[in-house]
Amino acid sequence: MERTKVTVGIDVGGTNTVFGFVSEAGKIIFESSIPTRAEQKADQLFERLFKEINSSFKKFEKKYELVGIGIGAPNANYYKGSVDSPPNLNWGSVNVLKVVKKYSPLPAAITNDANAAAIGEMIFGAAKGMKDFIVITLGTGLGSGIVVNGQLVYGADGFAGEIGHTILDPNGRECGCGRKGCLETYASATGIRRTVFELIGTTNTPSTLRSKNFATLTAKEIADAAKKGDKLALAAFDYTAKVLGLKMADSVAHLSPEAIILFGGLALAGDLIIAPTKRYMEEYMLNIFKNKVKVIPSALPGASAAVLGSSALIWNELKKI
Repeated sequence: MERTKVTVGIDVGGTNTVFGFVSEAGKIIFESSIPTRAEQKADQLFERLFKEINSSFKKFEKKYELVGIGIGAPNANYYKGSVDSPPNLNWGSVNVLKVVKKYSPLPAAITNDANAAAIGEMIFGAAKGMKDFIVITLGTGLGSGIVVNGQLVYGADGFAGEIGHTILDPNGRECGCGRKGCLETYASATGIRRTVFELIGTTNTPSTLRSKNFATLTAKEIADAAKKGDKLALAAFDYTAKVLGLKMADSVAHLSPEAIILFGGLALAGDLIIAPTKRYMEEYMLNIFKNKVKVIPSALPGASAAVLGSSALIWNELKKI
């Protein structure tokens, strides 16, 4: 009996590294995770990870054949196969694909998590059948993956697609990248928290959020308050949508995509963020693009999206061989 081909999708996070075996149709056969141990070097993570992968796959090897490895990681460079000084990981710069070769002879590819999400949407999700689209990930920061004519845009050096680090206000909020006013300091889970506390300090609007601590407040709590009609929370979502819609209108002028797909924790607020973002994008849009670009939520299942994205990366590479 011929075995079904599967790839392993790996998503490296600051706390946990998730992996799963995924068929070409996007079915997850098995999924698990190990602690990343951010203080350790990359080689130590991948040694532990491949022990776990090999041990887990033993249960499936009669029915399935492992044919490739896709990896999503922060600051990953598709061209070089490297990860360069990732935030929250004590790795420095390391060629991850060389490390992986120590543990597996299978074809492997790596990219950053937002690019992996874009390929995941194209192969398994909301962008099936599309050739020109943008995925924007609204998590702790703002990441983006851009697809043009069916190909992910990596640029000359592998780092293209940093919409989160386009500048909204040169004198604005300090960003982790060292500059001021980057979009991700406004339109992200962290950004909306900063907006809430600015509104607390500059308005008298009554709100249940006034008793919250900045360190523990979550984007979900802001969304829950907004759903109950909390005016300050609603104002924070409106402002976030306004700045995101403005910069998306710029991206449309550059790329003329069929759709922009919103992905990640903040996007789970649904029409609190999606509907007003679309409205503001249309308001700021160049006339020739008005009412042409869809703004839609991700169609990848939340808990498994990272594994599906990194698996889609290697399935996409295998098709090129």
